[in-house]
Amino acid sequence: MPASQHQNPKSDIEIAQAAKMRPIMDIAREKLGIAPENLNPYGHYKAKVSMDYIKSLKSKPNGRLILVTAITPTPAGEGKTTTTVGLTDALNVIGKKAMMCLREPSLGPCFGVKGGAAGGGYAQVVPMEDINLHFTGDFHAIGTAHNLLSALIDNHIYWGNSLGLDGRRVAWRRALDMNDRSLRSIVSSLGGVANGFPREDGFDITVASEVMAIFCLASDLDDLKKRLGNIIIGYTRDRKPVRASDIKAQGPTTALLKDALSPNLVQTLEGTPAFIHGGPFANIAHGCNSVLATTTALKLCDYVVTEAGFGADLGGEKFLDIKMRKTGLQPDCAVIVATIRALKMHGGVKKDDLKKEDLKALAAGMANLERHVQNIQKFGIPAVVSINRFSADTDAEIALVKEKCKALGVEALMADHWAMGGEGAADVARAVVKTIDAGKAKLKLLYPDDMPLFEKIRTIAKEIYRAKDATADKAVRDQLANFEAMGYGKAPVCIAKTQYSFSTNGDLKGAPTDHTINVREVRLSAGAEFVVAICGEIMTMPGLPRVPAADSIDVGPDGRIVGLF
Repeated sequence: MPASQHQNPKSDIEIAQAAKMRPIMDIAREKLGIAPENLNPYGHYKAKVSMDYIKSLKSKPNGRLILVTAITPTPAGEGKTTTTVGLTDALNVIGKKAMMCLREPSLGPCFGVKGGAAGGGYAQVVPMEDINLHFTGDFHAIGTAHNLLSALIDNHIYWGNSLGLDGRRVAWRRALDMNDRSLRSIVSSLGGVANGFPREDGFDITVASEVMAIFCLASDLDDLKKRLGNIIIGYTRDRKPVRASDIKAQGPTTALLKDALSPNLVQTLEGTPAFIHGGPFANIAHGCNSVLATTTALKLCDYVVTEAGFGADLGGEKFLDIKMRKTGLQPDCAVIVATIRALKMHGGVKKDDLKKEDLKALAAGMANLERHVQNIQKFGIPAVVSINRFSADTDAEIALVKEKCKALGVEALMADHWAMGGEGAADVARAVVKTIDAGKAKLKLLYPDDMPLFEKIRTIAKEIYRAKDATADKAVRDQLANFEAMGYGKAPVCIAKTQYSFSTNGDLKGAPTDHTINVREVRLSAGAEFVVAICGEIMTMPGLPRVPAADSIDVGPDGRIVGLF
């Protein structure tokens, strides 16, 4: 058996820091044909691709698009980003021209829950510390643009409020790229007349901001500005919408995002090019990297591997029903990532007992993988299952997973890219190419544009989450009817809910049925052109855990960061 996860004593950051990176200008020229004058370097190993160069690619044909998604996440770990990196390296190992598109990490989880967004082991994108921390400053630009709009709103109210914006109906919150539960609900403008009019307010994490969603869906700078102007910031006393363009906010917010909009180019440990750009969460937003990065990559390579956040139910559904609907693109193949450890956890095994062989629990946990396979197939996309190998996986367990997957009509392959890099995922790469060459992909969206908004929510609840129904109070239904009356009835729906279960109860593992998805709040993202349905107890501003990852992060005497995964 080849080396597997947990046999290698080096941490992710130690592996990344030992890497011999090549200048990004060389990677761009040799692997993608991009000349140095079309790049804006951020040091030696990061660069942004110029918008003028991106425009010059429009007439080129597209490559093939591969979506990497996963089973419902568990504390046992699945390794979706690691698989995205390993698969892309593997495609190059077998002689294909491939690159990947990933989201940028949020600082909140980096300092909160241990785990990065640059892959792991020998399937990583580098420079890892930069990517997981400030990178090229995109998130800072997005957060600043968001909060500039917040400041302009309160400034407009302070200086006479000529638009009649009702302070009780301001719909635009503030944003911060950090987990800070104390900022979820606040009162702003205290301290007297000079500080404005006190009102209830709150913060969302930057990755839940509509500015982030707009940033990731914009096709170019003009589209970005138009969408930013369409943001509904609140309502008048007679409930007429007030937009960002009404307070002339689209120009200055676009100015803050102009440089950030260009995709970021980096490399893997094996020198494979990667775009890492944009980063909405999939449990509270639409969970995909930027449209610009994906569409540009498709012009540069024969195969482009991208991922959607969390499982195929949450991130995968939004990738297909929102991003693909908006772009007219479709994946040629989906790769569903799982681990035998995680499947046993879905079958009822506790985390401390996962190293023991348990075929009964594994068979029960396969119900979760089966549902994700079925969900992807509903969209008309053929799938391959990639099982991340762990050292404790037994031959009997591997055989059982392959047998169950065969019965579903999909091929399951073991992958060891964590320990072996691209070579460890070569079998998965070959299976993906074979699946694409069969030409069976034909995207079928889950619902039509003209379906009423609540029926779209109900369709997702029943078809994807296998709920018996979706419910909402009269106030929520009335709000949806109001959105339709405003002309937003054809917008897709973005479900915000826990990522840990098909239900809204994160403790329900496996493949629960007969549950109800309750919508407690809806928000209109008029600039991003979708409606957010907030379900269950999900928060748009997470908190830090009892022992945050920040406790382990430090800088050594030599200036190197330690403890970052």
